[in-house]
Amino acid sequence: MSNNLTVTVLYFASLAEQAGIDEEILTTSHYYLNDIYSYLLDKYDFNLTQDELAVAVNHQIANWQTKVSNGDIIAFIPPVAGG
Repeated sequence: MSNNLTVTVLYFASLAEQAGIDEEILTTSHYYLNDIYSYLLDKYDFNLTQDELAVAVNHQIANWQTKVSNGDIIAFIPPVAGG
């Protein structure tokens, strides 16, 4: 029996540019948002830390200690510059 879960990860703005994709299906053994982002930070060499991002699960803003479930949709949202 596997302890992995499968989630959809959405990337926006600079994160999408750095990852080269705006969405992926991720199978992971990590259950907490901070651990998932740490894994992706290493995978894609993102230049934004958790402190610089907002994160949402299933279209609701979440905190980095949120535990995710199989089938959840995670969005990592960088700051948006405007003027």
